[in-house]
Amino acid sequence: MHKIVVFLCILFIGNCVTAQLDEARRITKKLCSNELLGRGYVQKGDSVAARFLEEEFTKIGLQYIKGKTSYFQSFAHNVVTFPGEMKVMMNQNQLTPGIDFMVDPNSGSSNETWKYLKLTNEDLFNEDILSRYISSITKDQQNINSCIIDIRNLNGDSLKKIHRDILPGLAQQLHVMVITDEKFTFSVGNEPYSYSVIFIKGEKFVEKAVISTHIQSRFKENYLSSNVVGMVPAIKKTKKTIVLSAHYDHLGKMGNETYFPGANDNASGVAMLLELARYYAKHPTKYNIVFIAFAGEEAGLIGSNYFVQYPWLELNNIHFLVNVDIMGSGEEGITVVNATKHPTQFQQLLDLNAKENYVPLVKSRGPAANSDHYWFSERGVPAFFIYTMGPNKNYHDVFDTYENLSFSKFIPISELLKKFISGL
Repeated sequence: MHKIVVFLCILFIGNCVTAQLDEARRITKKLCSNELLGRGYVQKGDSVAARFLEEEFTKIGLQYIKGKTSYFQSFAHNVVTFPGEMKVMMNQNQLTPGIDFMVDPNSGSSNETWKYLKLTNEDLFNEDILSRYISSITKDQQNINSCIIDIRNLNGDSLKKIHRDILPGLAQQLHVMVITDEKFTFSVGNEPYSYSVIFIKGEKFVEKAVISTHIQSRFKENYLSSNVVGMVPAIKKTKKTIVLSAHYDHLGKMGNETYFPGANDNASGVAMLLELARYYAKHPTKYNIVFIAFAGEEAGLIGSNYFVQYPWLELNNIHFLVNVDIMGSGEEGITVVNATKHPTQFQQLLDLNAKENYVPLVKSRGPAANSDHYWFSERGVPAFFIYTMGPNKNYHDVFDTYENLSFSKFIPISELLKKFISGL
């Protein structure tokens, strides 16, 4: 009889774990599907995602924050988008966006045949030579409307200077093509250049080629996005609150056909947020548990900054905040940002993991402004930012797809977080 009971318990637990993982996969797959348009700012992909989360919050039974009549905290921000054509021709060959070339997130539009000058690295780093070139080009736009630079042999501070200082200056005067062997990563821009900036893979560039471009860039001012906020009240009335968060936005589209799925970053993190929400809706604690799906993270942590400026709850009542991102991996463990800032809580995580072996490694990292925990930390709210480590290195590119996620440690990490929160 005892063996039968044990077997049934194991079977029940196994079925629960399978159901949890199936639900995480469903959420992640939906969020990174082309229906949600990369959860960015072309065709209001982020708003489509927000409405999906509203449905999920409602199904789970999360309540509105006291005094609010919606889950949505809306705010306005500026953003550069690429809603239309995205074509680069090298001679008669059309290059593939996201694979053969990438536009700068702040790139302007371009619809012309390039009459270009190829600048050497010596030209770029000599301010006198570069200013003379730009001056002559701007006076002779009929013969020269663009330039090409090659950064394949640059690294370190030289490469940083190109990206930080030289490219933005050039892009206010003429179109720029950058030959590179760097991994393509995209982001969200909010300060549009006057001209286009295009990065092209070295093996795709042809010397003395006829180059033509058709790129539509559109700057949107006061674009409306929304944080999605719900809660599970404490068992007994209290002001003390635990905040669990993840950003749901991603990079959206780069042209009509190319979109960035953002499966690991951060559809998987939202799946973790909803997994925790389902759990606490059934198992309330001595704390209020507030769940925030932030918008505008990829545009510069805008949604979390807005929440901290206009909080829906007293920040000094937040006992702890846990922000999650990149939850679709975990084979190599997790990294905890702010571990050095909160050593007692970090030791709690270490002890829990040592006891149950949830993940291979819990790695310590110091403070960093790399996700939505940052603005809370700056206001004195104790906070961790936790993300997984693993072999999947797809990040801010077209290859961050649902199919490339392993969900290797998704359930163990969710259990680790529940145990950690119960011990706070």
